[in-house]
Amino acid sequence: MRTEEVLFFTEKEEKFVDLLVMLGMKKNSAAILVYLSNVPKAASHEIERGTGLRQPEVSVAIRFLTDRGWVKSYEDHAEKSGRPAKIFMLSKPVSEILEDFGDAKKQETANALARVKKLRTYL
Repeated sequence: MRTEEVLFFTEKEEKFVDLLVMLGMKKNSAAILVYLSNVPKAASHEIERGTGLRQPEVSVAIRFLTDRGWVKSYEDHAEKSGRPAKIFMLSKPVSEILEDFGDAKKQETANALARVKKLRTYL
């Protein structure tokens, strides 16, 4: 039998997740982003254990993060047999990811204000 170290969120990390959620990020994506910001790399099953998410939830959230260029992955063939494990890591520093996220929120706000101005022309 082998032993593994499982990382769990502290209160500070829970607050970080909550702030991202309040800003509009989905909770699962926020949890994985915070988890990966605290480890150099992690396999899917490590993310599941550390965040309390199930495999399908991890897959959907990872896809969201990968589509934005925030997470990258590779396959690890080190295990003895079976399917290779996918290893995930942040592709950018957290500060750059937060800057990207903030820029996207600014653009969303600007678009919403433009739509409100357009609505006013119909009155």
